[in-house]
Amino acid sequence: MKTIKGLTLQLLLFGVITSVYAQSDSKKQKIVEDSQNAKTEFIKADKEMSDLFSKAYGYAIFPNVGKGGVGVGGAAGTGTVYEQEKFIGMAKLSQVSVGFQFGGQAYQEVIFFEDNKAMDRFKKNKIEFSAQVSAVAAASGASANAKYVEGVMVFTKQKGGLMYEAAVGGQKFKFEPK
Repeated sequence: MKTIKGLTLQLLLFGVITSVYAQSDSKKQKIVEDSQNAKTEFIKADKEMSDLFSKAYGYAIFPNVGKGGVGVGGAAGTGTVYEQEKFIGMAKLSQVSVGFQFGGQAYQEVIFFEDNKAMDRFKKNKIEFSAQVSAVAAASGASANAKYVEGVMVFTKQKGGLMYEAAVGGQKFKFEPK
């Protein structure tokens, strides 16, 4: 009787663990798919971004970033990371901001890395955006004059919502290799 209860408990635990991993994998797959769709949307907004995606050493794309605040605000999102056009892992974006802000918004963000040095800083979680870093709003022709600053270039594309304040200052990232 103890053996049957023990075996049943083991099978139940195995099922729970397998279910958790399956949910985790399906969530990651959804983020990968959303990232691919976001890439298409960025290119649709500005055809010249196609060159940025193919010529950049690497990029991180966050397809669904949520941001909100009343005085104190925050933003968060999960995305995918590519090095020389090869998927290498996932990343989490977080941001806390203080100052005049009100509302909420959803947006997409892509960070291009100019070279291996910038990419390695990101993979070692050593890239943080200061208050002076700004993002270029993805729109037709916007990428033509965009420049790398300290090896990174950032573009955002609003999905919805209304918020006064749209800087990327204070963002931190956590890279998780696949």
